[in-house]
Amino acid sequence: MRGGLVTIGTVAALLAAMGLTVLGLGAADNAVANYDASSWLWSTSRSELARVNGVTARVDTRMEVPGGRRHQMQVAQTDRLLILRDLNTGQVSSLDLATLQITATTPTAPGLGVSVALHEDSAFVVDAVQGIVRQLDPRSLTPVGEPVRYPPGITGGAFDGTGKLWIAVPSEGTVSAVTAAELPATPGDAPSGGLSPKRVETYEVAEPAHELVVSTLDDGVAVLDRTSASLVSVRAGRTQRANLTMTAPGSLPTRTTGPQVPVTVSGERKVHVVRDAAEVHRFTVPGAGGELSPAVAWAGRFYCADETTGTVYSFDANGQLVDTIKGSGRPGPMELEVRENHLFINPPNSSTAQVVDDRNQVREVNKYANDVLGGDPPPVAPPPPPPKKPKVGKPGAPRAVTAAAGNASARVSWQAAASNGAEITRYVVEGGGQRHEVGANQRALEITGLTNGETYTFSVHAVNAKGDGPARRSNPVTPTAAVPDPPASVTAEARPDGTVLVKWPAANGQGNTVTKYAVTASSAGATAPAGESPKTELVIPAGQLEYGTQYAFTVTAVSDKGAGSKASPVSNTVVPFTAPAAPTELQASTVADQPGTIAVQWAPAVENGRPVTKYVVEAAGKTTEVTDVRTTIGGLGDGQNVTVKVKAVNEAGPGAEASTTARTVAAPRVTVTGSSADATSVTVTFTVDAGGGRATCSATVPGETPATGSCSSLRVTGLTPGTAYTVTVTASNAAGKGTATRAQSTDALYGIATCNNGPDGDQRTYCNAEVDGRNGNEIFSVPQQLNSKQVGWAKPGSRLKAYCKKQGENVDAWIYNNQKQSTWWVQVEYSGRNYIPWAWLNLEGGDNINLLPTC
Repeated sequence: MRGGLVTIGTVAALLAAMGLTVLGLGAADNAVANYDASSWLWSTSRSELARVNGVTARVDTRMEVPGGRRHQMQVAQTDRLLILRDLNTGQVSSLDLATLQITATTPTAPGLGVSVALHEDSAFVVDAVQGIVRQLDPRSLTPVGEPVRYPPGITGGAFDGTGKLWIAVPSEGTVSAVTAAELPATPGDAPSGGLSPKRVETYEVAEPAHELVVSTLDDGVAVLDRTSASLVSVRAGRTQRANLTMTAPGSLPTRTTGPQVPVTVSGERKVHVVRDAAEVHRFTVPGAGGELSPAVAWAGRFYCADETTGTVYSFDANGQLVDTIKGSGRPGPMELEVRENHLFINPPNSSTAQVVDDRNQVREVNKYANDVLGGDPPPVAPPPPPPKKPKVGKPGAPRAVTAAAGNASARVSWQAAASNGAEITRYVVEGGGQRHEVGANQRALEITGLTNGETYTFSVHAVNAKGDGPARRSNPVTPTAAVPDPPASVTAEARPDGTVLVKWPAANGQGNTVTKYAVTASSAGATAPAGESPKTELVIPAGQLEYGTQYAFTVTAVSDKGAGSKASPVSNTVVPFTAPAAPTELQASTVADQPGTIAVQWAPAVENGRPVTKYVVEAAGKTTEVTDVRTTIGGLGDGQNVTVKVKAVNEAGPGAEASTTARTVAAPRVTVTGSSADATSVTVTFTVDAGGGRATCSATVPGETPATGSCSSLRVTGLTPGTAYTVTVTASNAAGKGTATRAQSTDALYGIATCNNGPDGDQRTYCNAEVDGRNGNEIFSVPQQLNSKQVGWAKPGSRLKAYCKKQGENVDAWIYNNQKQSTWWVQVEYSGRNYIPWAWLNLEGGDNINLLPTC
């Protein structure tokens, strides 16, 4: 965020100035959403604001503030406005919730001591250290009237339900109410009739120098006097005091709803409940330690958060514990706020929050929810390291201090002095027995009351927080009545190169020769010399005037006697401009699912006085024009390293380019790291370089069904035992395919030729080879018991290498092999590859015929 009072009208400008990203509802829906019991909750670790709908207990919009990561943030909000104050930087920002547009930013001193209060269209910045209460127009964050001033060291600074801002003054022992002035019709204008905020009520609530804590009420204020252990309530102009039995300092919530005020004594882990002029209840909060946040009254109950555990305890009106809310479940700050008929419980360091409705029903909220429109913002590059803090000292001397004599007057002008780390607050002009103090943005001064014929010189010095800088003297001048006429008219033209051309007709020297002309530039509330020229025109260099700011010009004629004319009529208004600055935060990345394509995104370029109309993106000789701040570029080569250049274009033409590099998705590369096998399958392990894409993988052997799935290990099944295979592993992505091969043999599968003779008669010799007829274990060249196709006989117990299975003649081994019967035949190694009925062959490893592939 930038220093100074900066008004920003659009989200685009905000993105450049603050880096905010808004996610969620469209602008047309926001006005409705804000009236639907919503509250903005801050998340420190994510640097995000989440708008939580109290009715649905869901996040409908998220806003990222990258500059606020790990920062404490004060959030002040109404149905229409949201004001943020970053405690780490002091920056205050105003957001219009109907349009999700930042309307303004302004700086304050960082750290604790300054707070922001908001009620309807009234906004105040309360500087408790200085005792200054200043009303701001929340639309522009410009001051409204004069501030209300108190002695230093005030406390409070919150609105009650009627719109009064309450301030306690411990040094006086008083509390007072401040009402806001009516806002002007136009943001930033002075209020009508010169109105300012007013202190309208003051009440004595304590002895001077007592320590006071303030909680505003529905109509009035409660002031806890920590020194005297009493609570004073101010309602309808009447004060009531309740004495409390406290032995440790108490605390109050910033705002209390309802008639009962809870006073939390963290050191005692007790809550004292006060109504009117009496303490009506006292109860103890479970647990140990002294890190309790102030109890909050809501819907007939009291809610107190233990910041050491992240737990919130709920007590009924009589002080009985009725509910324990888990909360964040870890140490850290807890923010409890009643808004829109709901209690919002927000641990800023946690991803979750809770919403409690008016029936005391608790629901949990995921503040980081991704199902809002837009989801998470795109990743952004880390910010550059902050510049080294400059040394702060007194300002330097002003530059180019010049004076021109007039009729009993002189006009003194100068260029800005170096601020040397502390903003210049004023300039002091001395000479001719006079001393003038002028604003830091007023660098031209007409000094009157001089004597014609007398010679004068003038000195100018700057003042900043460190003091007065050195002075610089002007040229001597002698006022005279013989002054030239001013030029009759002046015209100005802003040119695309950033310069401004100012022209005028020659002036009448009234008997003297006009030797030069002095040009003065005027902008909103500021004047400064723009330059001198011996001709009737002046080209103001690019960058001397601020791009995007309105300027008009006056010209004075100076004679050879050093006498200057009065100022000319004011010129037309121009706005200097030039080509845009280079886009920032340029990122280019691989598009994983599209060949030859990269995605490009960037932050908007500084416009430099004219709106950016388009962006020109160039990559590898391809050019595209877009109006958004992101695009994709296709048609590039696979695995190509690409330099991407982006430049913004406005009325002045293309600006400076930003560049980065990216790589398109490349075809995968496969590296086989190992393999293993069993009898009918091969497993291959491998690694895949996906080339920036998303790879799918398969493994194949010729003639078999491919295996697909994991890109680290695949198993090809249905193979023939004891066979050498070449496995091809293929990885595919959008850019193509990569392959690698691996040789691997399956383990051999063996079977035992089995024929066991029976117990009786011929059964006892059935399996003997010399017996005529079938003998079991016979081997054929075909899966059929044909004598003509028999190639041999395997002695029982023979171990045969099996290859595959094939359907054939049904064979029943009967009692000779455990009643085994099948039409399957097994191809085995026997005089080549021949067949034996599975009925006679018991496969090792469980006799599972399904392990064999079909022949």
